[in-house]
Amino acid sequence: MNILLVRHGETAWNREGRYQGRTDVPLSPDGQGQVTRLAQRLASVPIAVAVASPLSRARTTAEAVMSGRGVDVELDAALVEISHGEWEGKLAADLETSHATMLDAWRSSPPRHLTAGPGAESLGDVEDRAWPALERIAARLGPDDTALVAAHDAVNRVLLCRILGLPVERMWRFRQAPATLNVLSGPSLAELVVVRLNDSEHVAPLLSSGSDRVHKAL
Repeated sequence: MNILLVRHGETAWNREGRYQGRTDVPLSPDGQGQVTRLAQRLASVPIAVAVASPLSRARTTAEAVMSGRGVDVELDAALVEISHGEWEGKLAADLETSHATMLDAWRSSPPRHLTAGPGAESLGDVEDRAWPALERIAARLGPDDTALVAAHDAVNRVLLCRILGLPVERMWRFRQAPATLNVLSGPSLAELVVVRLNDSEHVAPLLSSGSDRVHKAL
């Protein structure tokens, strides 16, 4: 089975470096263009199941990929982005002053129990809801089936860390660019391997981090 784990396209808050978490921020015009290019790239890939976070930026990303395929995009609240609590709507630059110690811990090697802002979720909280969602999706796939999963930065990082056998403290060791593509393949969920990681060539040149370089917040 194959799982196409994608991140939503860019939003205005991404570009501004503003923490959005569970705030329902739509795709920006640039983000719409990114998911259109992602859809074009995946146009020849048969997809049997499509599941997205209910936040519009992820749902719209999945709908762009699945347009005209005759497969409905299902929504799963377990794939929603990490809650940033009091940080949501705030610029990362402002938090560097008001919450310097907590922000530094979040940006370095955040342990499972560290919340992503006051009153927020931890990475452990995210894994506890997102991994069972991936289990449910995988259970529906035959050996040759492919699923599309459209989610978010922190959600993708936590899932990828588990598949790669990395502690969540290492989640910043790889990127998840806007509209990026991760390809997971294997005979079962326990045996999935990462075939492609942060493949965003449809959005930015190979040796450029593109719009991801200016993002200062999830």
